[in-house]
Amino acid sequence: MNLEKVMERYRRETEITVDENDIQDIVCKSKEAFYQKEQERMLSYRGFLQTQFRVIQKRWWLLQLFLLVMAELVFSAMQEEYYIRRGLGVVGVLFIVLVIPELWKSKSYRCMEIEASAFYSLRQIYAARIFLFGMADVLMLTVFCGMLQKSLYFTMMELMVQFLFPVAVTACICFGTLCSRHSLSEVTSIVFCLLWSAVWWMITATEEIYTVVVQPVWGCLFGSVILFLAIMVYKTVHDCNRCWEAG
Repeated sequence: MNLEKVMERYRRETEITVDENDIQDIVCKSKEAFYQKEQERMLSYRGFLQTQFRVIQKRWWLLQLFLLVMAELVFSAMQEEYYIRRGLGVVGVLFIVLVIPELWKSKSYRCMEIEASAFYSLRQIYAARIFLFGMADVLMLTVFCGMLQKSLYFTMMELMVQFLFPVAVTACICFGTLCSRHSLSEVTSIVFCLLWSAVWWMITATEEIYTVVVQPVWGCLFGSVILFLAIMVYKTVHDCNRCWEAG
């Protein structure tokens, strides 16, 4: 009996009174401490761009550069403007085709679910990749067009019609299939680009069609294609989450 009384008195003396407000206060302070610690390790957008730069496979940039260098060497050895004009369109299409495997990498390796759960959204990831590829490609194309203009005495309008116009149309096809509602593979996009290359080859091969379009009309067509390309890039970045859900 004495033992039972002692135990009962001990339970009453050691009974812990729980205060709900104190628990909530501890939880809030724990969250604040956790967020503060994580904030110190948060990846900045500059660091995010650097990470995406390291993730991009540089072999596609090297292949693009190799393509332009070889095209410059071949065109410099040619004399007939007819073949140079047709060759520029083919080079422009192939230049953009080399971008497709890297942009489709997330869908091909089925890692969009993982990227969608990261701190930076899938939209920011695609925007970073497109930005980095755009910067690299603009630099390479600027140097290439400058060399063509100097060595082959091409005017800017001729370069715009014969090279930049098929490049822009191919880019529209690329981004149009990437942000399509249907789950189109990179092979489908490449096939569409090659079909456009064949169409452009026939246009440049037919003098009656090529010469009937005057330069101002080519300029308007080029401006329209650039505007459409900007819309397609925006849709790709804006609708990438919807494309992931559809895929």
